[in-house]
Amino acid sequence: MALSLKRVLIGTPVATDRAHHERLPKTTALAVFASDALSSTAYATQEIMLALMLTVAFAADPSTLQNLDKVLPIGLAIVVLLLIVATSYRQTVYAYPQGGGAYLVAKENLGQKTGLVAAAALLIDYVLTVAVSIAAGVAALTSAFPALRGHPVEIACAAIAFVALLNLRGAKESGTAFAIPTYSFVASMTFLIGYGLFRHFNGLPMEYAPLTPQLGPLPSVTLAPEEVHQTMGWALVFLVMRAFASGCTALTGIEAISDGVPAFKKPEAKNAAITLGWMALILCSLFIGITYLTFATKAQPILPLDPGTNIVALHHGHLEEPTETLVSVLAHMTFDASPFPWFYFVIQGATTLILILAANTAFADFPRLSSILAKDRFMPRQFQSIGDRLVFNNGILALAVLAGLLIWAFGGSTTRLIALYAVGVFTSFTLSQAGMVVHWFKKRTPRWQLAALVNAVGACATCVVAIIIGVTKFTSGAWMVIVAVPLLVWVLHSIHRHYASVSKQLSMEGYRPAQGVRQHVLVLVPDIHRGVIPALQLARTMSNDARAIHVSIDPTRESRVKERWTLYSRGMPLTLLPSPFRSLVDPVVDYVNELRARDPQCQVIVVIPEFEPRGWWPKLLHGHAGIALAVRLHFIPGVVVVNVPYHIEAFVK
Repeated sequence: MALSLKRVLIGTPVATDRAHHERLPKTTALAVFASDALSSTAYATQEIMLALMLTVAFAADPSTLQNLDKVLPIGLAIVVLLLIVATSYRQTVYAYPQGGGAYLVAKENLGQKTGLVAAAALLIDYVLTVAVSIAAGVAALTSAFPALRGHPVEIACAAIAFVALLNLRGAKESGTAFAIPTYSFVASMTFLIGYGLFRHFNGLPMEYAPLTPQLGPLPSVTLAPEEVHQTMGWALVFLVMRAFASGCTALTGIEAISDGVPAFKKPEAKNAAITLGWMALILCSLFIGITYLTFATKAQPILPLDPGTNIVALHHGHLEEPTETLVSVLAHMTFDASPFPWFYFVIQGATTLILILAANTAFADFPRLSSILAKDRFMPRQFQSIGDRLVFNNGILALAVLAGLLIWAFGGSTTRLIALYAVGVFTSFTLSQAGMVVHWFKKRTPRWQLAALVNAVGACATCVVAIIIGVTKFTSGAWMVIVAVPLLVWVLHSIHRHYASVSKQLSMEGYRPAQGVRQHVLVLVPDIHRGVIPALQLARTMSNDARAIHVSIDPTRESRVKERWTLYSRGMPLTLLPSPFRSLVDPVVDYVNELRARDPQCQVIVVIPEFEPRGWWPKLLHGHAGIALAVRLHFIPGVVVVNVPYHIEAFVK
């Protein structure tokens, strides 16, 4: 039944020699690897606005509203940074076509420890990518359907499970499923920007009266006096830097293509580089378009107010989670008075889908990076296992669980989660680009100086941004990531030390097998029936000194065993083990430990008979004490457990 359910959910297994057919063309790869970066345009400008809104003191100083106009120059600065990083990663694609991204680049050029820092930063960022994208998608959904606002965690966890299931079905199948939502989002957002600017420049009405008052020059909306003092006491430059840091979430996911080059059709590097160029062009266009439309229309996300005081309150120095997103407000302003007001729901639907499916980028790269780390013995080797559909199942499942826990811990709040975001990815950006500079100095290929300069500029720019994000968001939650990265590096090192120790202990170098090791073969006899006879026969073939043991729990059964033993034992001695507390496991374990204590160099082989009825539910009708005994014995050095099943039918005529 479980196998049938697995086939329905995941599909039939794919043969290994079909792996090249599972590779992705450029159009599908764009949907798989670029959905995270493209979807960030749905919330990056909003995060800039929320940071700038902290400078606004409405009733006290209305002139501070001009600070909201800084959204455009900040957006332009982010676009310049985006182009620098995209150009740098384009070079990485050609230099490292085997994939692995920041980890391999940093490891080969800056050392193993630096590579682990890059890997740890990326792993954390991938988990955050899933959590932030899904939370933002739920926020877009609840903006259109307010009745769902009370269940963000449940909706988010269901969405994570859905995306994980699609990825378990295989990279090609998941890419095809995500292509339509990705391109629909690009098309609908392009139409929103184009039509919105057309209406704005032609003086057509672009008004929106939300149910909750909008943050702006409204006399009835104010900040509490102590919060005004706190806000205005901050240095403006710090708030602008904080807004810039928040907007840099637009760059998250831009490294995904360099991590997944092997997933492309041949020629892998060329196709990946072309796809990266497409992604950068679309991302820049959508981000600056949304930012400029926000600047031109003075749009703002809708914030929750205290119903009693009509005050926008701060929570630990931050504005609360918007009740309506910036994209939702822009869509209302653009389409409510247009001939097609229904297009608002198209925008929200496409935004919700792309934000939820944007988690697919992390589901494509987290398992791949985990498998590379596992190959280098820095992660559990189970992450190397390829599932039925030629994907790394364990990596997909681990990412889903970690992201779900993060969503639960932060209540599904995009604002709270995004404070942790981007620190890790810009750290990996910096290490990757610095590693590429060293790479060019080593290889000295034609025009290497120009290539090194491009990567050096990228390394410096991303390093500055990483510092800005770390400083401006430290108290908001960035400290968690700053602490988590070295902690995860320590865990990876510990795993590596364990595997190195195992390898050393299993090595055949200098090994001399022990001679004359005595073997004690014990066969467990719970009763005398057909299921026990094969175990007795096997024990005799293993040693002429085999011994049967019976744990005396039931006097009636003990009498039956002693009565029948002479008929079926063929001379094998029987030892009765008393069990005053009616335990099967403890007397056997104690007996084995006594043998080991008398002869520490001996090997004890315990043969456990068990009968197996056909079907899953008949198994539930029988005890499984043999399993518990086998588990206990498994952890005793020098003990080997042999289970001998005797298969029977559930029913006989």
